[in-house]
Amino acid sequence: MSDYVDPLIQPMDLAAVLRLTKDLRASARLLAPKEARFLVDEYYSRQEDRIRSSNQSKALEKANEPNLLVTWLSEQNEVLEKQIASVLDRYSLSQPVGEWMRSITGIGPVIAAGILAHIDIEQCPTAGHLWSFAGLVSTITWQKETKRPWNAKLKTLCWKLGESFVKVSNLEHDVYGKIYAARKVLENQRNIKGDYITTAAEQLIKRKYSKDTDAYLWYTGALAPNAIAVLAVTAAAARPAMLKRLVAEAAKKGTGQPMLPPAHIHARAKRYAVKLFLSHLHEVWYTLHFGVAPAPPYAIAVLKHAHYIPPPNFQK
Repeated sequence: MSDYVDPLIQPMDLAAVLRLTKDLRASARLLAPKEARFLVDEYYSRQEDRIRSSNQSKALEKANEPNLLVTWLSEQNEVLEKQIASVLDRYSLSQPVGEWMRSITGIGPVIAAGILAHIDIEQCPTAGHLWSFAGLVSTITWQKETKRPWNAKLKTLCWKLGESFVKVSNLEHDVYGKIYAARKVLENQRNIKGDYITTAAEQLIKRKYSKDTDAYLWYTGALAPNAIAVLAVTAAAARPAMLKRLVAEAAKKGTGQPMLPPAHIHARAKRYAVKLFLSHLHEVWYTLHFGVAPAPPYAIAVLKHAHYIPPPNFQK
């Protein structure tokens, strides 16, 4: 009989992992940005693996099939995921701007650490530089066979941040989730008024949506403005049938209007909240780093397009 034991099915030496992580936590404050970026990537990779293996385990269990190995993999990924998060927790709190970010509802150690590790405030004299670096300036596009004009990983982090703001919008101490919700109301009002007819046409050319998609119906004007309110109160399971009915009604009455679909409105409102956060982040970070406040944004100082909103939880 062979003495060979498959290393994949040996129990992980969790004590060794915990000892290693204890050493890492102790040195977390000294992490270089490159190391922090690696750990953030590794955290999300482990999270995806854990979710995938957990789903596989549940499917195997439901089918009465062996699932011991898959379950074991899920558990080990969860252990490593939590240990990496604990290191990033120390790292994100090791800098004053990281502490400020962590004071914001919806921002945890991983996102805060990722933002810290990807941004060099000395290379960002204005909030606009942050927006551009994060890929949040709609007028900046990526041309084929050219260098990407933004940081892809930071852009992904900002997308995750926006989703987090949406999830916490009903919490008492939330700030940016409520800004998202208010902006979504305004975006829908503008959509109904027809302010985005030109934008809808541009999207059809840019994205080339298939005619059998819901997005195509919205962008081409197959729906009337009242569809927004009707679908908002329609249960998810009933929406496909309701959508067909609304298309038929709009065609019969001739009330169709090119509009942005709900997902597009969601993205616009979320991007608005994230850009405001980045503006506040820039003000806080710049002030802490240089000892003086940055110049007011051009849109406020010169164009008078907006009222100044001070960063929450920050005293100059």
